[in-house]
Formats: sequence, C-alpha cells, structure tokens
Amino acid sequence: MSIKFLDHPSDVYVEVRAKSLKEAFALSGMAVYEVMTDVSRVKKQERAEVVVEGFDLYSLLYNWLEELIYLFDSRGFLGSEIKVEKVIRNENGFKLKAVVLGEKYDAKRHESKTAIKAATYHLMEIKKEDDEYVIKFVLDI
Repeated sequence: MSIKFLDHPSDVYVEVRAKSLKEAFALSGMAVYEVMTDVSRVKKQERAEVVVEGFDLYSLLYNWLEELIYLFDSRGFLGSEIKVEKVIRNENGFKLKAVVLGEKYDAKRHESKTAIKAATYHLMEIKKEDDEYVIKFVLDI
C-alpha cells in the first residue's frame, strides 16, 4: 500500500496503490489529510461515520473525497485513521461506508500545510493492475 504525490503544475496529483478497493479508498482519504497536515500528530479522539454513494466508481471516489473535505471545512475535523468497512454495488450504483478516527484541528498542535478547495474529476483513474488497485486523482488547491 502506498500514497504517492505526482507532479502537477498547479494542484495536488495523487496516486494510491493497494491490494483491495477498500484499502485504496481508505488511502485516498488519508492522502487528503496528508495534504492538509502532518497526520502523525492527529490523535484518534473522535469518530466520524461516513456514507457516500455514486452512480459509478468515479463519482463514488469524488463524493468520498468531497465528504472528507467537507468534514474539515464544516467541523474542523482531521482524520488520522480511516477504516473503509464496505464498498458495494447496489441498485443505484455504488455505496461506501467508512469510519474516520481523528480530532478537531488545533492550530497549536497541527501543522497547517495546504488548503484544499475541492476534489476534481481531472486525471481521475481507478483501475486494477495485476494484483493491486491504482487510484489517481487531483485535488484543487
């Protein structure tokens, strides 16, 4: 499993690799928090349950990333661990259920790195290569 930040002229371009789709989505979420702060300094004091849907895997990924950004923008919530419990196909497309452990942003303890405006569909990829899932996406900063 890995998170890699790729070259991009103006935004943050992320690539994650994992053995399962659930792990790949979890790593994608952790990449969002890594862009914002040093997640090793974020305590696991609070729990946020997140459920998102999408008509395909791309819209599911977009909605997932947007929900994590919204949690920070609306509640100041930073994640330090993500457990994606399920990614399932249903009659409307796909559904993801996850638990995010973390805490509220504290300027005294949490480094403020880069503010994220939004997730984008630009350069988004979700594919299976041999025995791992590869997800790529761009965050608008």
